[in-house]
Amino acid sequence: MKARYCALLVLLAASPARAHHGVASLGAAGLEGPGAPVETSSSMPLPQGKWLGLAKLDYAKFKTYDPLAAEADYNAYWLAGVGYGFTPWFSGYAFQPWNVKVDEAGGLNARGPTDLSLAAVIGFKYDQRFLLLPANESLDDLADWHFTLNLGLSLPTGNADHHLADGSIDPGKSLGFGKTSFNYGMTATRQFSDDTTATFELSRMHFQRYRYADGNSMKFGTETRVYAALSHRLMTLPERRFRLDGNVELNYLNLGKDDDSGVGGPDPNTGGDILYGVLGMRLYQDNMSLGLALKKPVWTRLNVTPGTVLQGAEGKEKYRFVATFSAMF
Repeated sequence: MKARYCALLVLLAASPARAHHGVASLGAAGLEGPGAPVETSSSMPLPQGKWLGLAKLDYAKFKTYDPLAAEADYNAYWLAGVGYGFTPWFSGYAFQPWNVKVDEAGGLNARGPTDLSLAAVIGFKYDQRFLLLPANESLDDLADWHFTLNLGLSLPTGNADHHLADGSIDPGKSLGFGKTSFNYGMTATRQFSDDTTATFELSRMHFQRYRYADGNSMKFGTETRVYAALSHRLMTLPERRFRLDGNVELNYLNLGKDDDSGVGGPDPNTGGDILYGVLGMRLYQDNMSLGLALKKPVWTRLNVTPGTVLQGAEGKEKYRFVATFSAMF
């Protein structure tokens, strides 16, 4: 029996306090076969000759501390993308983000398109030996360990020298990095039963130093992610081509210190470690998929000097709401 994939792209959107960082990755799932989490990336490239369209929202609501000052209120990271399966084991993707960063009343806001991102994914599996993914697999074959190697970069198409309403340039609210950023990673996925799938991801993202129009420069810290997820099929209605999965995830994020030329070296109040807990669900209908998740920091160890609260920083969210929609054609 051959299993036909209803593929979907699952984009990660990470947004440290001083930048608009993003990294793309992919997964595939269908009415039968392994589940795909909302945030952690699965290990199924697109089927050969198939296109995928997608949209994503990552909405971060921040804690506030000073009632007399305008503090960061929320960030909304929108993204639209398209993917294509060149072979059963190789897929390519392009993504256009749109960032919105809003302060409380009296603050400075930023919104607009940011750097275009490209990604390539190679998929393989282990079945007595490592093999590139074939065009078709049986349901038994889908229970093998599946892996991907992911390579990506951003192009400096956004306005890194975006001026705020007061004429200043804030690197954390710029609409681009100014130079190409690079990311790479790998995933592993295993379907342990007809209904339960485990997924693991490791990735890193590197940035280059950029000198802004006001003379200051910035090199954002390297980001390292270690994600794990468990997906469980809750309901399948074959006659309606409908499936509902529940997801539980742990997302660990290590942020390197930002190197700000204004302080002569790495900023001691940037970077650190955050562990997020994620509860979500994914719905499949025909060739479409909708993922919804609530994400909150459950443990943090941020680099901060006494008396600094890092309001608006990664790890200081009240919550993050994530929604993804994708369709294959």
